[in-house]
Amino acid sequence: MYGIDHGANLIAYWHISMAWVGAVALTTTFVGSLLYLRFEGRYWNRIAHSAGEIGFLFVTLTLITGSIWGRVVWNSWWEWTDVRLVTFLLVWFVYAGYLVVYASTERGADEQYTAVYGVVGFLTVPLSYVSTRLWIPTFHETTLGNPQVSANINPLVLVVSLVAVSFLYTYLLGLRIRIHEIEDKIQYRASGRRR
Repeated sequence: MYGIDHGANLIAYWHISMAWVGAVALTTTFVGSLLYLRFEGRYWNRIAHSAGEIGFLFVTLTLITGSIWGRVVWNSWWEWTDVRLVTFLLVWFVYAGYLVVYASTERGADEQYTAVYGVVGFLTVPLSYVSTRLWIPTFHETTLGNPQVSANINPLVLVVSLVAVSFLYTYLLGLRIRIHEIEDKIQYRASGRRR
């Protein structure tokens, strides 16, 4: 039965998958921001911002599903003493800030601010991952390479959910990049008419 005593425990599979794919998306934001700073191509900025938006969505869903699952498993919606929860919330705030900075900058010269933020803000992502190894966790245990972990997850089901959420992320990323391209064309044509 793989340790599933309550139906809500199935949320853990989606929770873990969304957290993982959220981290992949924010890593894409980091890489896209670095490449934008190096080559200054609008293409890299589109990728970075698109991945940042989708990553923020997945981080938000991770926090929501984690709270629901935590209520069932730990009898608590949130625990401020748990290092993984707090550091993951920090990731959420940092990338909310990234989206605010992006929205408040003009396309062109000001895009460097967003790219720098995307690079520096990424430091919170690996910090959240290694937090359970650096500090003593209240609830979240180190799952990889830890035979003493109390959560019992079926690896096959987890892989299926990871693949499904990864496909969803890839689809959404391509769609958002395409929307950026259309917005840029509209803005270019509108600026040409003003002259």
